[in-house]
Order: sequence, then C-alpha cells, then structure tokens
Amino acid sequence: MAVLEVQPMQTSGDALAKLLAAARARRGEFAANQQISADVVELLKSAGVYRACVAKRFGGDEVSPSEFLRLIEKISAADGSTGWVASFGVSAMYLASLPVETQAQMYAGGPDSIFSGMIFPPQPAIPVEGGLEVSGRWSWGSGSTGADYIGVGIKVDGGSDTGGLPLVAVMPAERVRIERNWDVIGLKGTGSHDVVVDKVVVPREWTFVRGAKPNLDGPLYRYPAMSLAAQVLAVVALGVGRAAIDELLAYAGGRTSITGAPVLADRANVQTDLARAEAQLRSARAFFYEATDDAYATLQKGDPVSVQQQAMLRLAASHAARVGEDVTYAVYRMSGTSGIFESHPVAHYLRDALIVPQHAFLADGTFQSVGKVLFGLTPPPGFP
Repeated sequence: MAVLEVQPMQTSGDALAKLLAAARARRGEFAANQQISADVVELLKSAGVYRACVAKRFGGDEVSPSEFLRLIEKISAADGSTGWVASFGVSAMYLASLPVETQAQMYAGGPDSIFSGMIFPPQPAIPVEGGLEVSGRWSWGSGSTGADYIGVGIKVDGGSDTGGLPLVAVMPAERVRIERNWDVIGLKGTGSHDVVVDKVVVPREWTFVRGAKPNLDGPLYRYPAMSLAAQVLAVVALGVGRAAIDELLAYAGGRTSITGAPVLADRANVQTDLARAEAQLRSARAFFYEATDDAYATLQKGDPVSVQQQAMLRLAASHAARVGEDVTYAVYRMSGTSGIFESHPVAHYLRDALIVPQHAFLADGTFQSVGKVLFGLTPPPGFP
C-alpha cells in the first residue's frame, strides 16, 4: 500500500489524524447531509488547512504549493468531498489581490478564516454610497455552508477594465442565503449549493480581480494562481484513485466468488489491470509534482514562471484528474459485483472520481491549449 507523504505543518497534536479518521468514517453522513459537518470543518482548521496558504504576516504558514497539494491529496484519499472542500484553503492565494489592509481585517481573528467563492454567472453591481450594491444568485458554492466569507462574481457598468478577468465582491457569510440544491451523483458532501445575495453593499476595498497581481510579496504569491486553482481540484482525483487501489488491495485476497472462480487476487486479469492502474497513478502523480516543484523553484530563484511552465502545470492537472478517474473506474471493473452496491467504498470512490475532470478548470480544452503552447502558437485569452 502506497503512503502519501505530507511535510510537517504547524498543526496541533494529532489534528490531522483525527481529521482523516473522521472523514473516512463519516463520508456517508456528509453525502446524505450535502455538506461537511461543522465539527469536521473545525478539524480542517485544526489540521492547518485554512492557514496553510495565508501569509506569515497574518499568522499563516505560507507553505509551498507542493506541501499544500500533498495535504489535500491525503485528505482526499480519506474522502473526496472533504478534500474538495479543504482545497479551497488555496483561496488565500487570490485573496492576496485584496488591499493589504482588507486582508488584515479578514485575518484579524486568526489565520483560519474560511472563504468560499463562486464567480459565474457574474451579476450586475450598482455603485452606491459606501461601495457596490450586490444582488443575484450564483451556483457552485463549494464549502459555502462552513464559510466565514463569501465571494461572488460581479460586473459594474462603466467600471474599471479588469483585463477580461472576473471581479469578485467579498462579504461576511451571514449576509448570504444558501439555497440547498446540490443534487449530484458524486462529491455530494461538498455542499456546492447556490447562494443568493439581496442588496448587500460591499465596500470597494472588499473587491478584487481574480488572477490580478497580488499585494503580497514572496514566491508563493507569485505562483500562477489560476494554475494552482486547477491543481488543488485535480489532486482530489489522485487521492481518490489511491484510495480505490488500496481498497482493492485490502479485500481482493479474501473475496470469494459465488461461481467458484478464484479470489480476485488470484485472477490473472486483475493482477495485470491492478499493475497498470498503479503505474498510471504513480506516473501521473510524478508529473504533477514535478511540474509543481519546477515552477516553484523558478520563483524561489526570483525568476518568473514561463508560459511553457504554466502550460505544464495546467496539463499535469488535467491529466491527473483523468488518470484518477480512469484508475478508479478500473478498480470498479476489477471489483466485479461488489462495486455496484451503494454502500461499497469502491462505488463511493467511483462517483467522486467521475466529477473531478468535469470541472471547467480541467476541461478537455486544456489539452488543445497546451498543444498550442508546445507548438509556439498563441493560446486562448486567459490561458494558462
């Protein structure tokens, strides 16, 4: 069984172990409730998930991208939904585009503030005294049920040019109404419901352009924010794929067939397919972290990440998402009739893995865009 190594973070005691145990044992509960339970959100905080990417000046850990991704991968191996929600600890990266004074207010109570952002479709915001009046409905509010702050995409007629990047308005979560409509086949526990805002005035200093230059120094905040936004989602699939393989290894040696066929572990086709799945997962994972560490090493030397390096980050992310899905499906096929039961872990892993590559950040168009970069052609606007 492979072990996912996570570098030491500033966690309290066995907080991470408690989190992993809870996520693994209660994933059915999260799916039924369509959200991660409040006490497990607190365990995410204790494990350092939300302070990981927060600047040290605000009491955060300011870890490397690789360290954060490995943490999310390990949480995802316990439960995909919990890993998906945890992945939004990366929000501190693009919140760095807020004025420093605003960030200081956000983290005044400590670095574990939770942010949930949803951009599309951007809704009109009206300039009024004190800022912008925001109203509308937004979808895909992953983790919104446990958030302290909510960010929504807006557009302002006659406003400043954002260079085609989305403008986001940030407000306290209590100013938002959550419409519980997350009815999906996998990652059910992410609580990615719609949110509704009604005439909330957001000060201009609480708005930022997602993907804009950060107002914080250091290599972490110069790492391509949109690339990392794709990576933190893709790594969920790597964690789920790992869990699926380990699940098969745990029970294949003892599972007998009602037909009298050999146990799974003694079947030539299962042995062959398992070895292929292991190789696929490890290869995708190696490429994923190689691209990550290469880009970050460049930043640590004081150099900018090249377009080619950014393209590799996006390619490695989309590839990892698909390999995680493929590996999990392969395990499902190997599991025979066991995997078709609603309560079986393999069925749970399969449903979660199917969702990850459907995300817009990991869409098939990524491969074409990377191909253009490799040929020296101009990629689409906003890529990578």
